[in-house]
Amino acid sequence: MNAHATTRFDATRVPHLLGSFAPVSEEVDVADLEVTGELPTELDGMYVRNGPNPRFTPIGSYLYPLDGDGMLHAVRISDGRADYLNRFVRTPALVVEEKAGHALWGGLESMIMPSADEVGPGLAETFKDLPDINVVRHAGRMLALAEAACPYRVDCSLETLGREDFDGALPAGITAHPKIDPLTGEMVVFCYALEPPYLTWSVIGPDGKVTRGPTPVTGVDEPLMIHDMALTARYVVLVLAPAYFDLDAAMAGGSFLAWRPERGTRVALVPRDGGAPVWAHEDAFWMWHSVNAYDDGSGPQAPVVLDYVEWNRLTVGPSTRNESDPVTARLVRARIDPAGGRMARTVLDDARVEFPRIDDRRIGRRHRHTALATGTGRTDLLSGEYDAIRWYDVDTGAAQLWDAESLAVGEPVFAPEPGRNATADDHGYWMTFATDRTDGTSWFLVFPAEDPATGPVARVRIPVRVPLGLHGAWLPSEEP
Repeated sequence: MNAHATTRFDATRVPHLLGSFAPVSEEVDVADLEVTGELPTELDGMYVRNGPNPRFTPIGSYLYPLDGDGMLHAVRISDGRADYLNRFVRTPALVVEEKAGHALWGGLESMIMPSADEVGPGLAETFKDLPDINVVRHAGRMLALAEAACPYRVDCSLETLGREDFDGALPAGITAHPKIDPLTGEMVVFCYALEPPYLTWSVIGPDGKVTRGPTPVTGVDEPLMIHDMALTARYVVLVLAPAYFDLDAAMAGGSFLAWRPERGTRVALVPRDGGAPVWAHEDAFWMWHSVNAYDDGSGPQAPVVLDYVEWNRLTVGPSTRNESDPVTARLVRARIDPAGGRMARTVLDDARVEFPRIDDRRIGRRHRHTALATGTGRTDLLSGEYDAIRWYDVDTGAAQLWDAESLAVGEPVFAPEPGRNATADDHGYWMTFATDRTDGTSWFLVFPAEDPATGPVARVRIPVRVPLGLHGAWLPSEEP
């Protein structure tokens, strides 16, 4: 093993392995769940959510939200009834660990990688695949997505089919937040790497074939972490915060991510036609997730509008431990001039929010409603833990709040009402998992989009605890 001493790491003292985050090991499949209220009969499909869930007690280190095996949780809905199932995303490394009966790879910060004697030559001295962040369906393929690696394909029963490299066209993989253009059917992706080219973008056509292979983003000459992107009709929008990889520090026992605010944050508008990127520079901020972006007008001079959740600094690693500079988050709108490379930021909502979602049919086009997880401030919560949902109307500036009380809620996802067009993003339902912090019971909640603050129209009792996780998707039985 290439490792720090594992005896220095105590998984029982890691907050993100306890309470509402504590992993589960049992895979279940339960039909006809208990429903309080009424599930909308027009909903027919499956809500699937991914998240880090270590199969075995972690060794070496554990860094939320980047570490942990992927586990998919799904609620199937049809005719007002609901079923539940969950499955691990079975990567080759996880299969080997299951045969061994314990963890063989350490967390990302520990650099523990097993030897050939333990796992064979194919997996020896390699990082473990961690498709534990998001799930997307495109061109008939359901993909469990990792931070920056090949996704894993799963079937409708959540069984793992194998690593997906798109017929060898994207061997390095993609990141966890591709964007599907609802008008063209294309899935636009990006990927960062530790070696040149440090940042590339690609396009996968509506038939699943790669139409643009990995294309380097010029002007990026160091490895850095970029979690999400945005898309307009003209541009791929990439936010490059100063979170740089430092492998020398990691090998010496330090953090593999270095926050260098003196370098500021850059935003790249990468033309989808393959032209040179336009750069805008700003003071340092960190972005986990974008809301959406769109071109505000037509023609080459039209500005780009980007809505996103802005953090004042990186929220993983040593940079989070700074009592004199507390971590803050807010909903921000940036207006970027592609002619002059200027960027102006406006705070839309200063509530502490994350996990923003819109009606996915509005990706790349002007949107109105954004749903976000938020905190009431009533209880001290861990990063990634929220006890309310907030809906923001960018047209009026009005916000609605649903207080989840003892429930820890996840990312809200929109399910459009069948037969409604994409301009009617208040006709449909928002849905999410929630787990009670007092007794560990878990629920699937469905809110009416026209008046979500009135609370769920249906609460579905999940027969097992669902740990807090990351991102999900509503997958109608008939693809639009």
